[in-house]
Amino acid sequence: MNKSSPNTSPHTPKIMGILNVTPNSFSDGGCFDTLNKAIVHAETLHQEGADIIDIGGESTHPGAVPISIQEELDRVIPVIEALRKRIDSPLSIDTRHAEVMRAAIHAGATMINDVNALRGEDAQTTAAALSVPVCLMHMQGEPQTMQQDPRYTDVVQEIYDFFTQRMSACVSAGIKREQIIIDPGFGFGKTYEHNLQLLRGLKKFKELQCPILVGLSRKAWIGVATGKPLHERLPGSLAAAVLAAQYGADIIRVHDVGATRDALDILNAVALQESNEY
Repeated sequence: MNKSSPNTSPHTPKIMGILNVTPNSFSDGGCFDTLNKAIVHAETLHQEGADIIDIGGESTHPGAVPISIQEELDRVIPVIEALRKRIDSPLSIDTRHAEVMRAAIHAGATMINDVNALRGEDAQTTAAALSVPVCLMHMQGEPQTMQQDPRYTDVVQEIYDFFTQRMSACVSAGIKREQIIIDPGFGFGKTYEHNLQLLRGLKKFKELQCPILVGLSRKAWIGVATGKPLHERLPGSLAAAVLAAQYGADIIRVHDVGATRDALDILNAVALQESNEY
């Protein structure tokens, strides 16, 4: 047996379950847009093994139209308040708006997941004041236009440089470095080829020495690779999740928590046995 075999220590990413309380999210819009439906689905995600539940009230899929702050608050705050009384999974608020961040954390959320990497008005200072973990996601452009001919010279290096700058700015604003998580933003201003390059180059972001979150579930590029429509992308999403885990992802954001948990359990079982043999 080759005693120099690499990567023999098990690495099991945390699973972030997606709870979109929106009428128009790309995959499950309208499925959980009432309080009762949202609670039932969150409890299912929890039972299936979600380590974190990410609650979003504004769709940011390509071409999405912004909604008012009040509408976003009306969608997410009752859900957070109700779930805080029912389940013990950490709750994340998926928002790019400072007012929603404040209200959500006050209601019981314990993490901010911002597709705009805290570049919105007051978002950075708000996150610093709230002193909770925050995920900075890379997005080229805005949701309405991000898939209109996105271009990079070197997608991995350019996003790496983006995070270097954003992390420095956040730390200068008072956010603790150990509370920063990064998300390369698969599907947010990237072509099919860009997404493949990002997945292959994910290990590069380990150099930033902070947790890496990836959102691959049911994305359009998986449909391109497999030729499958939206609701037939589970096998492709599971393959992408396993690859992301092997490339160093620390948190995997998914719609299908139970299936993803099974896939990662198999990966971890093999890695554990391999580590025990050395």
